Amino acid sequence: MSQERLGDSLGITFQQVQKYEKGTNRVGASRLQQIAKTLGVPVSFFFEGAPDLDGTDVSFNDAASPPYVSEFLSTAEGLSLTRAFTRIRDARVRRRIVELVETLAEMPAATPN
Repeated sequence: MSQERLGDSLGITFQQVQKYEKGTNRVGASRLQQIAKTLGVPVSFFFEGAPDLDGTDVSFNDAASPPYVSEFLSTAEGLSLTRAFTRIRDARVRRRIVELVETLAEMPAATPN
């Protein structure tokens, strides 16, 4: 998602988004909640791997996510797919989608003619 699009959805300018991103301006708790909601991620997403006050890593789960999960979620496609997938209420439909994607991933790549 572009800074401009994020800013529009939050009702602020893209320059303000840039200031948040660079750390020039502080992000308040309510603004952080808005950003998380807009991006379709939990607020804890922004704190994964951050050092705690005692110097240890902050962990919100029992086990850390593998690197490929963070890499996937940092892409526009990954974020969009995750956001859409989590809105599907029917567990059977979600399972079928996972099966479809797994099947597609096993298929050999198409060769150009």
